[in-house]
Amino acid sequence: MTLKRLSLVALFSLSVIACTTAPNTLAVNATQKLIQFERNKAKLEKKVLTLASGDTMTYLEGGNINGEPLLLIHGFGANKDNFTRIARELSNYHLIIPDLLGFGESSKPSQADYRADAQAQRLHELLQAKGVASHIHVGGNSMGGAISVAYAAMYPDSVGSLWLLDSGGFWSAGFPKDRFDDDSFDNSPLLVKNTEDYFALYNLVMYKPPYIPKTVQAVFAQTNIANRNLHAKILKQITADNVEARAKIIAQRDIPTLVVWGAEDKIIKPETAAIMTELMPQAKLIMMSEVGHVPMVEAVKETASDYKAFRATLKGQ
Repeated sequence: MTLKRLSLVALFSLSVIACTTAPNTLAVNATQKLIQFERNKAKLEKKVLTLASGDTMTYLEGGNINGEPLLLIHGFGANKDNFTRIARELSNYHLIIPDLLGFGESSKPSQADYRADAQAQRLHELLQAKGVASHIHVGGNSMGGAISVAYAAMYPDSVGSLWLLDSGGFWSAGFPKDRFDDDSFDNSPLLVKNTEDYFALYNLVMYKPPYIPKTVQAVFAQTNIANRNLHAKILKQITADNVEARAKIIAQRDIPTLVVWGAEDKIIKPETAAIMTELMPQAKLIMMSEVGHVPMVEAVKETASDYKAFRATLKGQ
């Protein structure tokens, strides 16, 4: 049986399994096959690096290995597979897509520093190990955007461009009160307690979310539920970590920057985009109508097309 047909069989199986708080083995196994099918379509291979700290960082690698390296950084509560589908549209680049520490399949040390600079340093270690740290293009969504900014400010001579998708870390616009409700974040919808919370978050994050069976979502939810306490610690760290001063370094160094924002973002205020372009006057801004917080998931082809057009303008510079 081909992998494609197997994935369809798995999807059918999931569609008729009752959604439960703790998904059964069939649902888990079928979901894993679907994830691997999407990675295979994008020609991405999973790899693992052990950092100097002893922690492990899992990442996907693919695209044109001889092309210009493009590091893609996911957001809070997400993982490397947020970029799997758009990776198919970016196959001309050498793609490196990690799970940040604290998320996905990477280590989750409870007492680690999860602020932007610390995560950027870990990513630099990964890129050094792969021999591509001297010239890298960096893209990030949400929390990953803040880390991208930190990375470029720390290693400005090594960064060819920035791609910031609904970026976190620019907190002058303030927080939506119902997303970041108080110092404890106990009632924040970003911290998942059960599968119903995950279903609600999936619809909150995206304006027109792509269809995924709830049985699959229930499997995805388990990681967020299991790591809720750690995620609460990370959320406190990143919401106190403003990268606006670091953005000024990017402006001073005139690093080409593309800022993309979903006009229907309900997680981070769209007004943030104006703050970013004020701090980084060299940046180009694209506002996407009828798109929420994760353009690379909601509008794959349009987001990829905009990025490739941006990269085309850099040739010869």
